[in-house]
This record gives sequence, structure tokens and C-alpha cells, in this order.
Amino acid sequence: MNKKLLLTFFLLISIQFVFAQKDSTANSEKRPHIRILQAGIKFQKTQSLYWENGVYLDWGCNRLFDYHLHFGFSYISSRLGSAINSNAIKQDNYIFHTAWHFRPQQQFQPLIRMNTGYFHADYESEIFDVLDNTAFIFSIELGLVYEFNLKVPFSAGLSVGYTLTAGTGVSGPGTLYPIFYQLSVYTPIFDQRKNQ
Repeated sequence: MNKKLLLTFFLLISIQFVFAQKDSTANSEKRPHIRILQAGIKFQKTQSLYWENGVYLDWGCNRLFDYHLHFGFSYISSRLGSAINSNAIKQDNYIFHTAWHFRPQQQFQPLIRMNTGYFHADYESEIFDVLDNTAFIFSIELGLVYEFNLKVPFSAGLSVGYTLTAGTGVSGPGTLYPIFYQLSVYTPIFDQRKNQ
């Protein structure tokens, strides 16, 4: 099942790249290089488990398939969520993402995102040293971003994701659950589109 899902994802991305590249390569020599870097906060809820919150960076430019392709980084942790003033397990996620935004010139932008990174859980007691507490993260998200406009420089994104490398406790960390939901709110650090 996971192999079929992964194959479908890469097929969809490949098709989008083929169509987008025709327009991008034809016009890239004529257009200036215009970039946008956005930063904000991310709230993540793992189904049946923790809130993990943190920071979010996202970068795109007009020469990367006309703002369709974005790259970024997130740090989210239960230390900033469910583990505040509780005995929830302290776990950290360091995530690099590649996202494809459909309709990037519109306010509503559906997206598909691929995440890779590193997961670490701090069990805080030596008796749990026999359990796996680290893992490689590979997950896929589907979501929707709403860009308010350039005069109100905020964007909000909602997504649902599936972690293909989720743990079972026997193989991989037991608190790395597969299904998660996210809300991101961010604003441009710099946005050269304003000068267009």
C-alpha cells in the first residue's frame, strides 16, 4: 500500500513538472529573479496523540516553475505543545519539505508536500533505553494555503499528512504516529513580488 501511494505521488509531481517546465523555461530568460521567504508558526496534532508546535520557514521564487515549487524547514516539538506542564513525552521533529503549490498566483492554493527529516523522543528514564527513540521521517501532505493579499501580508495553511516511516514501538519509536493535521500561519520576511 505504501509503495502504491509513493508511486502515485511521484507520478503526479512528474506530470506537473513537465507541464510547468514548458512555460517556465520559455519565459525565464525574460523575467527578473523574484524571491519570497516566509516565516511563521506551525501547530500539529497527531491523531490520538500529542500537540506539537514550532516554527516554519518557506522559500519560493518565480524561476522555480513560477512559484509552484517551494522549499522549507520546520522545527516542531511536543515541548511547545502537549509536554508543557505535563508528563507527555518530549519529542522533536526537524523537517525539510518540498511543496508543489497549485494555482500559486491565486489566493486559494491547493498543495502537495513531501517531508523528510529526523525524529527524536526523550523518554527521560534509563529503563526506556532499550526502546527506539530516533527515526528518519518521510511523510506526504495534502493541504490548502490561503494568501490574504500583499497589503495584509499573512498566509494560513491547513493540511493533513501521513508518515510512511511511523513507528510501532517494536520497530521505530512508538510515539511517531502516521496521521497528523497541521495549521501554519506565516508572513513574508521579504517579498520581492511587491516590486513587480
